[in-house]
Amino acid sequence: MSPAFAGAQRLPTRLVELYLRRGFLGPDDCAALIERIDAGARPSTIADDDGTPGFRTSATCDLDPADPLVADVVARLAAYAGLDPRHCEPLQGQRYRVGQEFKLHTDYFEAGADEALSHVAAVGRRTWTLMVYLNEPAAGGATRFKRLDKTIAPETGKLVAWNNIAPDGANNYETLHAGLPVRAGVKYIVTAWFRERPW
Repeated sequence: MSPAFAGAQRLPTRLVELYLRRGFLGPDDCAALIERIDAGARPSTIADDDGTPGFRTSATCDLDPADPLVADVVARLAAYAGLDPRHCEPLQGQRYRVGQEFKLHTDYFEAGADEALSHVAAVGRRTWTLMVYLNEPAAGGATRFKRLDKTIAPETGKLVAWNNIAPDGANNYETLHAGLPVRAGVKYIVTAWFRERPW
């Protein structure tokens, strides 16, 4: 078995395991996933909504795990990261139109919060996030890791992956990130979140 994230670029920091891999998905797979997202899109939600206006303004699609393409993408993501595919939440697609964004947030659930207890009781915390850009909007739509001072531009098929749990077992606050507003065009991504235990 090849080592996890073989051929990927790792951001030079000890704070986060942040990997980039260009061309992880080919253009045909990206286009097919975009079609599925458009067909099933609904307004995005967040686990802990504190009422901040415009916090997450994208559209979301819960992709069908029984769809052969979706199942194949999850299997490829898991194999590439050295993770168990059974620990993956259902693959989610997101669509961002002009002006839409996802403000600064983390993908883990805050310890002690009521929503954290409900979200981790059975399957544990989110250990890794694997996100793939499916296209390149005409302007904007980058992913910004504020505490790392790193901005990643969308590129068709590019994988971005990071660990949500630090080596000491604590939630990794250094992963604080935002999906910056799209200024022209539309941005599409798919996101796979992996848990500590089977989903």
